Amino acid sequence: MNKAISIFVSLLFVSTTAWAGEHAANMDKPSMSATETETITAVVEAINHETREVTLRGPQGNTVSFVASEEARNLGQVSVGDIVVAEYTQSVTIDVVAGDGSAPGAGELEVAGRTEEGEMPGVAAMNAVVIQASVEEINLEANTFKLKGPSGEITEYTARDPENLKKAAVGDNVIITLTEAIALSVEKATQE
Repeated sequence: MNKAISIFVSLLFVSTTAWAGEHAANMDKPSMSATETETITAVVEAINHETREVTLRGPQGNTVSFVASEEARNLGQVSVGDIVVAEYTQSVTIDVVAGDGSAPGAGELEVAGRTEEGEMPGVAAMNAVVIQASVEEINLEANTFKLKGPSGEITEYTARDPENLKKAAVGDNVIITLTEAIALSVEKATQE
């Protein structure tokens, strides 16, 4: 996991440095970002440490049972009444940047980690997909634009905001970043 994080951070700094000179040229280019996060809590209703079967009761009283895999470290720390917290986040960013002649492409990064031996169970995982497309055509009258994707396909889209088409140019790159992250943790029940 540490190696993947190091690679990700290295790429981030290399990219930031490379883009720093282009910042002024890209300030007027369209960009957008949206993030949605949902947090759900459940109470451990039943647990069988030998069979690893766990039953959780959700906020509306519904229950779900499952068998925890061997990957679920520290299950022995969990007791009836403990609280399971799950946080799920999805985000998308779209940035139009001045074209640099690079070809469309795509990449993916997955990072995951879990708590240390003897701690309460917990896991965090993130998946990020980055897609670079190139602007092939802009039609201001029809409010449409065409992008060439990583596999060479050209797809036409309708612009949500026609003003954004005036800020882009044929040959620009469109960088789309899709990120999903989940964190699960177990907290000891509070003693009343």
